[in-house]
Amino acid sequence: MSGPNVWTRSRERMRRFPDLLAQCSTEAAAYGKCVVATTTGKQELKKDLCAKEFEGLKACFVSAAKRGMK
Repeated sequence: MSGPNVWTRSRERMRRFPDLLAQCSTEAAAYGKCVVATTTGKQELKKDLCAKEFEGLKACFVSAAKRGMK
């Protein structure tokens, strides 16, 4: 059974998300543009079509989170 600390940590991560997103706005915009470009019309988003952009966004989030913890 999960303890109250699990929920506290989860809430804290969610509170930091807007700040992390602001720090990674360039990468988020690139990923968003890729998703929009690959899903025009009735086309569905398929795995790995925007993998490069997603990895860039993920790396930025990890880096920003590490900077925020110091």
